[in-house]
Amino acid sequence: MSAHQSPVDPALPAGRYAPSPSGDLHVGNLRTAVLAWLFARTSQRRFLLRMENLDRTAVGSDQRQIDDLHALGIDWDPPVVYQSDRVQRYQSVIDELTARGQTFECFCTRREILEAPSAPHSPPGAYPGTCRHLTDAQRDEKRASGRPPAIRIIADVDEFSVLDVLHGEYTGAVDDFVIQRGDGTPAYNLAAVVDDAEQGVDQVVRGDDLLSSAPRQAYLTTLLGHAPPVYAHVPMVLNDKNIRLSKRDGAVTLADLATRGIDTATVLDHIAVSLNLADPGERVTLVDLARRFDPTRLPTEPWILTDDEWR
Repeated sequence: MSAHQSPVDPALPAGRYAPSPSGDLHVGNLRTAVLAWLFARTSQRRFLLRMENLDRTAVGSDQRQIDDLHALGIDWDPPVVYQSDRVQRYQSVIDELTARGQTFECFCTRREILEAPSAPHSPPGAYPGTCRHLTDAQRDEKRASGRPPAIRIIADVDEFSVLDVLHGEYTGAVDDFVIQRGDGTPAYNLAAVVDDAEQGVDQVVRGDDLLSSAPRQAYLTTLLGHAPPVYAHVPMVLNDKNIRLSKRDGAVTLADLATRGIDTATVLDHIAVSLNLADPGERVTLVDLARRFDPTRLPTEPWILTDDEWR
């Protein structure tokens, strides 16, 4: 147990960081991880690590991500949960919702959804309800065509509101979203909601590109009989073209930066400066940042990361 971590009651609520092990974490991912840790640890919550590995993964990237988080000083309450170990649990929740009459089979392709007329004021890509009211005969005909159906939730609301520490009350659209893909894989919206509810996560800190998905997830949380978490959607890290930072932007992982002589402590220093938690050139640790942390002082604009940052 590290010096900054006191014994934690497993019944206490929790925050979490939930990366996809599809490659090494870049500076933007690491900055969000630091924030998730700070939000949780400074509010006497447990802090959990979950690998969301239901989609494409890269062999060994989960351990490299774990090593990078440790290198920054981030710790968590064990165990590390892998979603691939919980597929049966997700399936049981899908089966339960289906038995309650709260799902339907959808045979639409993505292209058909995009080209179908949608309700006025619906966001782009919102599901237009094509398969929701199919007759038994129509459904049998669709199945006979050989196209495997996705499973969608039957939403009885058009929008839902969530509480966000940085954005206040946010209201967003809710459609009949997918909870199981056509290949049988549980969808992210379903798996994340089930995991958060069952792990006691009541605080979700993540990039603000996911803010629009929060109302769907919070709505599903209520359908499963749980209270939605409080969210903190934090500003993204962008490249010099104002596009979300990615591994294609060059030296943006700890390993890449190390080849240029930039150590992990320096990366943390720059992250701290970007969060208004340190002065340029100041050496800090996560313990220092925890003592200074005040969500009201966090920047509201993205951090534009250029190559000049490390010179």
